[in-house]
Amino acid sequence: MITLELIAVILYAAILFLIGFLSYQKHKTADDFLIGGRGLNFYLTALAAHASDMSSWLFIAFPAVMFMNGIFNYWIGIGLCLFMFLNWQLIAPKIRFETEKYNCLTFSSYFESRFHDTSGGIRILTALMSLVFYTIYVSAGLYGIAIVIGSLFGISYQIGIIIGVVIIVPYLLIGGYTTLAWLDLFQGLFLLCVIIIVPLVALGHVGGLSQVFNSMQNKGITLSLIPNFTFTTFLQILSVVAGWGLGYFGQPHITTKFMGIKKISEMKKAKYFGMSWQILTLTFAGLIGLVAITYFQGIQVNDQKLFVTMTRDLFPPFLAAFMLCAVLAATISTMDSQILVLASSLTEDFYKRVIKKNASSNELLLVSRINIGIVTLLAFIIAFFKIGTIYKQVLFAWSGLGSSFGPILIFALYSKRVNRYGALSGILVGGIVAAVWPMIDNYYNLEVFAIIPGFICSSIAIYLTSLFTRHKSIPQEVHNDKTTVFSSSQ
Repeated sequence: MITLELIAVILYAAILFLIGFLSYQKHKTADDFLIGGRGLNFYLTALAAHASDMSSWLFIAFPAVMFMNGIFNYWIGIGLCLFMFLNWQLIAPKIRFETEKYNCLTFSSYFESRFHDTSGGIRILTALMSLVFYTIYVSAGLYGIAIVIGSLFGISYQIGIIIGVVIIVPYLLIGGYTTLAWLDLFQGLFLLCVIIIVPLVALGHVGGLSQVFNSMQNKGITLSLIPNFTFTTFLQILSVVAGWGLGYFGQPHITTKFMGIKKISEMKKAKYFGMSWQILTLTFAGLIGLVAITYFQGIQVNDQKLFVTMTRDLFPPFLAAFMLCAVLAATISTMDSQILVLASSLTEDFYKRVIKKNASSNELLLVSRINIGIVTLLAFIIAFFKIGTIYKQVLFAWSGLGSSFGPILIFALYSKRVNRYGALSGILVGGIVAAVWPMIDNYYNLEVFAIIPGFICSSIAIYLTSLFTRHKSIPQEVHNDKTTVFSSSQ
């Protein structure tokens, strides 16, 4: 059995390396390595953005919360779809246009150029916030890989993490942005097929939706998106929708995918292609958790292993192992993008800014690859100690990134009145509030997602700080063509 499962995983890894080899392009500059020379078509851009979003959260954490609380938690998926649509609509075209205009490869370099920060403060603060929250995010991905590998081969959690690193790092070091986009395309389509097939087969196994609804009623789990029409319920719905959805505006590993599309005119096609994929995957990921209520009735099961256990029960060993590689697909698609973004930030914002300002393109490319190893090692150390569930780790990192960068990105794209002091305060306040809020929330039992106060406080800090320091801003008339603040109509 172990031999068949091992062969399945090796086969999947071989497919990834084959795609990486076929899509490999020699990267001559950091621009090629980090954003693919801005030459991707619409479907690569779409699945690169969406597949880099979901991670093992899609197969492990989301089904778990559906399993525990029923249909009401579909509001998480609704919030994600709504705000990702807004991300495509409001952010994608403008960030693609402006980052090319400013010749920027990262969030921080864009903010620095946009707010004329010559001190290096924005770059360094952005890189620090990215380092804190992304290492938590990447460690959650390693956690998910360890769960799958450990379940398949009966090995320890720590060995599972090591295997995850061995799978991810080599092609990330070789490939860069374009190769990862092709890998995301394959893995996005693969995981979509798996996430549809498994709950449908399981649904037939338990006797259909009627049996699932009966089991939910017996356990006292709500069957409705809106259990009642009280003010508290609507407030809870708003909190869930905003608590997850708002994060999209500040996720560099997703937003940087918008920068790589070749033609802004193709952004609309990318939007609808990507959104179709997201709606399908979230719908069926939620169904996994609902079907599990009946499937595991009377059986004690680890809620983080619903998909893994269900798949191993329903399918022959080789096929089950190959299908479980969908969790690896989701995790790898997210982790490679996150590691690449963080490594690029460390390269552009620390090495180039602080250590060697006149570094050559080849040197920066080498440093980017070294930083990939450093970031992965830090995430490995965090994952080793298992600091929380995947759901909690992802929510913490998602909220921190969204609060730090979401408000300032919106202000940067749509306001002329914000200056570098406002940008600095917004990034700092948003990150700190999101980081400490879980402790405040637990103490007072508020049940408010961290990104909501984080996003609000960051926005207020940006506005007020910019207002009170407006006399220190660089007059718009002295801006040259390359640093002119764009109006919202562009």
